[in-house]
Amino acid sequence: MAKETRVEARHRRHARVRAKVKGTPDVPRLCVFRSPNHIYAQVIDDTQGHTLASASTLDAEIKSATNGKTKTGKSELVGTLVAKRTMSKGIEKVAFDRGGYKYHGRVKALAEAARQEGLKF
Repeated sequence: MAKETRVEARHRRHARVRAKVKGTPDVPRLCVFRSPNHIYAQVIDDTQGHTLASASTLDAEIKSATNGKTKTGKSELVGTLVAKRTMSKGIEKVAFDRGGYKYHGRVKALAEAARQEGLKF
């Protein structure tokens, strides 16, 4: 039997997290995706399948501010931006979906920045 790749292992962990974390209209799911160069965050209502708010390192709003920052620093900017956009829609509480990644480094930086901005999870 072939050894499981890193991506397959992450998908397996993510499926385990998703079995427990569901986004509702009252408490949507804050989902994180990490690529080698960028990080993306979406706030999703799973009952309707709608994305309520999103942010990434590619957003025009923070693109200029990301110059010269580390990937962890960029993640903090994304966390702040997604929290502001979510709060402006009247949503204060979310369920955090780390996407099968360890709660460490960039994922942790994004979550803590969102919490600092007033988002509860």
